[in-house]
Amino acid sequence: MTNAKGPFRADHVGSLQRPHSLLAAREEFRAGKISADGLRERENIAIAEAVKMQEDIGLQSITDGEFRRENFHFDFLDKVGGVDFRRMMPEGAEGESADPEKAPFVAFITEKLSRPDTGIEVKNFKVVQSLTHRTTKITVPSPTMTHFRGGRDAIDRDAYPDMDGFFDDLARVYREEVLELAQAGCRYLQFDDTNLAYLCDENMREATRKLGEDPDELPATYAELINKSIKGRPNDMTVCVHMCRGNAQSQWFASGGYEVIAEKVFNLTDVDGFFMEYDDERSGRFEPLRFVPKGGPKIVLGLLTTKRGEMEPRDEILRRIEEASKYVEIDQLCLSPQCGFSSNAIGNLISVEDQVAKLRNIVEIADEVWG
Repeated sequence: MTNAKGPFRADHVGSLQRPHSLLAAREEFRAGKISADGLRERENIAIAEAVKMQEDIGLQSITDGEFRRENFHFDFLDKVGGVDFRRMMPEGAEGESADPEKAPFVAFITEKLSRPDTGIEVKNFKVVQSLTHRTTKITVPSPTMTHFRGGRDAIDRDAYPDMDGFFDDLARVYREEVLELAQAGCRYLQFDDTNLAYLCDENMREATRKLGEDPDELPATYAELINKSIKGRPNDMTVCVHMCRGNAQSQWFASGGYEVIAEKVFNLTDVDGFFMEYDDERSGRFEPLRFVPKGGPKIVLGLLTTKRGEMEPRDEILRRIEEASKYVEIDQLCLSPQCGFSSNAIGNLISVEDQVAKLRNIVEIADEVWG
């Protein structure tokens, strides 16, 4: 296993387009034609091919493409005891892409939280680790995903009469998973977080107020939650946060620049990097990056979209990296796609060939910029 530490100059968010063979295997499993073990064997084959693809392109961080998941956060959080999911459209969602039939899941807390004894992603990590000598990256939903969309009213008051108890239990569940992953050899972990980016959107901010929350205070609350969730991790274990604005089947749910959250998020969250969506005007300008502490977390610029197959002009990407470097030292910058390619099993409206081309372009541009 390499000792290289992420985030890397050329990196990626994690999820990859599922091959047709894997989607077919999932249909067979749902129809009762193959067992859970049979499905896992088919997943293992697809994951091995995805690992080779990432290595061939030149990526240093290697994921399983989230091939074992139907949804980037549901499959993980559904294994946490006390979490019940219901599909609901965010109240502040806007744009013609906001399809209620594809609404995200909202977590409801029905009892005290607990983590399964076998862990959640530990076994899956070991599979990828056995397939590559490069850095295995594990992606998990941010702990904030159990709070933001439902707020206080989605948390059973008998189980948690006060919110401090809820956040402490939530952090403990995550901390147990993080430390067991670390013990297994994981040195690169990413929290996928839609909620911090949703707090950039005024419609979403108003929706949080209706839930009885203060959108100006939530960034600090969530920073503390993330910090408690990774407390005690090894010094050589990288933890990053990906701030996402919605990515289901090329949809999006939020817009607005990072200005309203930047100072608290960058200065209060004890992580090694932030993957930031900057693929179009919805994400605003680079000025909020001025709040990034010098010598602090790396900023991974998500400049190439995963929502469409058209390739961004190389000169435009180089120009935007140079523009961002006016606010953050170039040595603190990296490059990635704006999000994963398949946050759900049915991925974005982009072909596998275009996915590979975008990842390869990121590696080549990063090599040109940073060597």
